[in-house]
Amino acid sequence: MPTFSNPVLAGSHPDPSICRVGEDYYLVTSSFAYFPGLPVLHSRDLVNWRPVGHVVDRPSQVSLSGLDVSDGLWAATIRHHEGTFYVVVALARGRQGSTTYLFTTTDPAGPWSEPVVLDAEGIDPSLFFDDDGRCWFTACRDAAEPAVTGPGELWMRELDLETLALTGPTYALWYGAMRGAWVEAPHLYKRDGVYWLIAAEGGTEHHHAVTAARADTVTEPYSTDPRSPLLTHRHRGAAEPIHNVGHVDLVDTPAGETWAVTLAIRPIDGTHTLGREVFLVPVEWTPRGPVFAPETGRVRLTERLPAGTETSQRQDTPVRYDFKDPSLGPDWTSLRGPVDDLVSPRSDGAGVTIRLSPEPLTSTGTPVFVARRQQHVRLHAGTRIRFAASSPTQQAGLVVFQNHHQHATLSLTADTTGVPQVVLTAVEAGVATRLGAVPVADGEVVLSVDSDEAGYTFHVEDGTRSTLGSIERSFFSTERAGGFVGVHLGLYGTGDSGEAQVRWFEYTPD
Repeated sequence: MPTFSNPVLAGSHPDPSICRVGEDYYLVTSSFAYFPGLPVLHSRDLVNWRPVGHVVDRPSQVSLSGLDVSDGLWAATIRHHEGTFYVVVALARGRQGSTTYLFTTTDPAGPWSEPVVLDAEGIDPSLFFDDDGRCWFTACRDAAEPAVTGPGELWMRELDLETLALTGPTYALWYGAMRGAWVEAPHLYKRDGVYWLIAAEGGTEHHHAVTAARADTVTEPYSTDPRSPLLTHRHRGAAEPIHNVGHVDLVDTPAGETWAVTLAIRPIDGTHTLGREVFLVPVEWTPRGPVFAPETGRVRLTERLPAGTETSQRQDTPVRYDFKDPSLGPDWTSLRGPVDDLVSPRSDGAGVTIRLSPEPLTSTGTPVFVARRQQHVRLHAGTRIRFAASSPTQQAGLVVFQNHHQHATLSLTADTTGVPQVVLTAVEAGVATRLGAVPVADGEVVLSVDSDEAGYTFHVEDGTRSTLGSIERSFFSTERAGGFVGVHLGLYGTGDSGEAQVRWFEYTPD
């Protein structure tokens, strides 16, 4: 039987949502405080995905300034109805939902509209288009009587498709299957005249689980599916390669199958650095409702291909970025806003120019920083960079970034006398520690990092290769650093003035 390997989207791609239009599938994930926001990916087989654009690609749409890396754009839902794509998403501040946005387009590659602000509270918004053409908005929020119902409430209002405003009464739908646990990530589906409300409970960590409820009419209170949880790995031991399974969205294929996209992690010795990734799980509809992973009851690293899929899974290959195009490309992201005026491909096609800014990586502003997701535990990443620093306050180089309080830099800089040097610095809980330094012959070097199950080892080459030090892998883990994101690898610069020239950047899975 032909198979594919999970995850189908490696690296930090949490909270997946999916829709199908004909033979084409479109998927969005959370992007938090990274910019551009809400990546849109396309597939014809559910297994191989390619980025086609972003919902939020202009500062005029949403302001991310001042936000923690793990706040920002949370858990979007993508849907299609009568030629229009809709995305709803919550903007989080201080780990609380603050504003709910609705975006539309006729082309998922963009551009997407300026947002409509919806009169909605809470997080994890979703849309459901019923058979009669009416659209229903669902989300989760704090329950009015948590001692009676539990801490969370799934609620609903109608979305007027002409005015794009919520209208009519608010309906309380469900308080979850697990009393005392927060219920979130609601998505509605209709099967054989029955409405199914699929949600997530137990938090997004080890106790994450998929639960469900059902109703005969769309707005009535929903009854808990007694089989809940329908999918979880919280009962599995430490040897299980996949943990934290939950936050699913369902899609039907042209061949008549149903599949779920779900987030999960791949921990090593109890910690993970790649973030929450997208896994693909078969679903079977029965008279009792949806059955996830009917053959095994679990998410597997190797799974059968969807019926009708003949293409093979693309292999991981090394990537070398020579930056010859006018833009950096879809792999690259910045923090909280665009940095096009500070990090830009050279007009002669000879790499990227980094214009230094005093904004540090530890700030909640927009530092000079561009990076791509780490998608493999074992890898080599490196860059060739030229920079003539005059003092230790001017730095440019390579960064391994978990969040603005937890990262490491390998920087080309200068000592107090102006002699070029490369310095390795680790920042934990916002406190910087110098781990190593080596003088270099001039201002052009190759900086690199090698990652494996043990940790990250940093090197510099300027005729000879020197190792400046290593940092244990768990230093960059979510369990140690907190938050909801995975590691990004990239380039940065900081200082009151100066320009660095980056010849290339390479990412090589091992």
